[in-house]
Amino acid sequence: MVIIRSALPSDALAITEIYNQGIQTRRATFETSLYTVENRRKWIVEQEEHYPILVAVLDELVVGFACVHPYRSRDCYRGIGEFSIYIRDGYKGRGIGKHLLHSLVEACAKRGYWKLVSRIFDFNHASRALCRACGFREVGIYEKHSKLDGEWLDCVIVEKLIIENLD
Repeated sequence: MVIIRSALPSDALAITEIYNQGIQTRRATFETSLYTVENRRKWIVEQEEHYPILVAVLDELVVGFACVHPYRSRDCYRGIGEFSIYIRDGYKGRGIGKHLLHSLVEACAKRGYWKLVSRIFDFNHASRALCRACGFREVGIYEKHSKLDGEWLDCVIVEKLIIENLD
């Protein structure tokens, strides 16, 4: 059974391993420089309570994480979060992402968010399917959003309204 909980500084190694897998596969992020454990530990410690970082734990191993970052710096956007989700290689396709993303939406709802958004490479069909399964809708495409390894890539924009916070 998968346990979802808030990330701890001691999860930095696992989060670093998982994120670096995403960098190396070139399927989930424009980032090309590998992260360090110290960098991720500092990020976990310094992350405001308003921006949750959750981990999925299976048999005492962190197998995935999801997090929210500020969407924009202006106060009027404080209720919108930009999210990311990463699952450890070998654990994809087991429903862990769905459990983790639902939990992230719940955590954000409790913090007053009214919308979550993200950008997904257009060819990342698994992430797009995960977002659809969790109630996100695709609202557009950023064409030639940036280059990765010298190739222009398009990103699909997804969003989910958190209805209970839209009063």
